[in-house]
Amino acid sequence: MRLDKLLANMGFGSRKEVKQLLKQKAVTIDGEIVKDASIHVNTEVQQVSVFGEIVQYTEFIYLMMNKPPGVISATEDSYDQTVIDLLDPLAQHFKPFPVGRLDKDTEGLLLITNDGQLAHNLLSPKKHVPKTYYALIDGEVTEEDVEAFKIGVELDDGYVTKPGKLVILKSDKESEIELTIQEGKFHQVKRMFESVGKKVTYLKRLSMGSLKLDERLALGEYRELTEEELDLLQENNKKKE
Repeated sequence: MRLDKLLANMGFGSRKEVKQLLKQKAVTIDGEIVKDASIHVNTEVQQVSVFGEIVQYTEFIYLMMNKPPGVISATEDSYDQTVIDLLDPLAQHFKPFPVGRLDKDTEGLLLITNDGQLAHNLLSPKKHVPKTYYALIDGEVTEEDVEAFKIGVELDDGYVTKPGKLVILKSDKESEIELTIQEGKFHQVKRMFESVGKKVTYLKRLSMGSLKLDERLALGEYRELTEEELDLLQENNKKKE
């Protein structure tokens, strides 16, 4: 890859700004000062530094966010704050996007990446990637609901959902549940409970495939996936191909 393209990709400015860095003798390859922006670099064997700081070339970024309520799962919006707005400028430079969407008032696990192939695999209906949610329900959730969800329920538009696994954590006037589904229809969890005469008052996604929300992340916080988390996601998707 050309040196100016590599440095621009890694957030060191436009190609014009990168040329200024080269003029300032700020860039070295394997310890040698470089002034030629068009020189090609093999990032696997050569070490590029800017002002003495080693440049770790990355093509893709993989971020886990604990999405807060009131923020929408989109890359840009004229009115509302988006999950991308919560990222630092360097992360934004990679032009990442949320994998799937959580409703504006829903919290929890959101994967943000610029890896289109991984995103496609996770979202493809053919992959049957399970997603688990925690919810508070206005109304008493019963074993009848568990059985109904196990078979699949009919939504307001006539669509019958694929089987879901409903676990009752507390059954009372306000119930607590966990629900695992393999689809991502619009407002699906809320509509599934509406189909049995109940209302979701709080919703949080806990997991998506092998990826589980890091509970140490406060609302709005994010971190890079660990190598193990990324390997598991990629391996699980390969097995389903």
